Amino acid sequence: MDATELLKNVNVVPVVVIEDKTTAVDLALTLLDAGIKAIEITLRTADALDAIELVAKSVPEMTVGAGSIREVAQLEEILNRGAQFAVSPGATGPLISMAKQIHMPFVPGAATASEILTLMNEGYMLQKFFPAEQLGGTQTLKALSAPLPEVRFFPTGGITAELAPQYLELECVTCIGGSWFIPKALLIERDFARIKEMSRAAVEITHV
Repeated sequence: MDATELLKNVNVVPVVVIEDKTTAVDLALTLLDAGIKAIEITLRTADALDAIELVAKSVPEMTVGAGSIREVAQLEEILNRGAQFAVSPGATGPLISMAKQIHMPFVPGAATASEILTLMNEGYMLQKFFPAEQLGGTQTLKALSAPLPEVRFFPTGGITAELAPQYLELECVTCIGGSWFIPKALLIERDFARIKEMSRAAVEITHV
């Protein structure tokens, strides 16, 4: 299932690595208070699935997704934990088949014209572009979208506060993913006041 409709009113999605699940609910509430209504919790830690479940149950106003999807089994796991969308750095036939089977809004990754066309053929008009800056950033997106005007992108990877508005000014970009406003040290220290301040600033600069 394409995730365009789910994320159409979202400009910036925090891409978060949660080491301690007990920070998940407070972080989600902080982001919500700052005006951010979606979060991507990456499956890179032992606590990620529990964090997704806690946010889904305790902060229903937050649209919670799972990132770094690599295996078919992970799609079923995140569905059972309450995730509302899934994001992958790439795409495989089995991942696409399972996402469709369980009706999970899915943002598969693409970096080349051939990959983009393949995903378009599968019905995915919103695609992850990762790692965005390392792949050429906005200039590459402009070049790719010229012959592929139908596709929309969700770029992540290396995007900073300075670069964010440049991405969102592109017609081909629906939303961006970033973590610059949730520094790892602040999350470990549970400095949610500072995270809220930085998140509000992120909302302001991404309100294009």
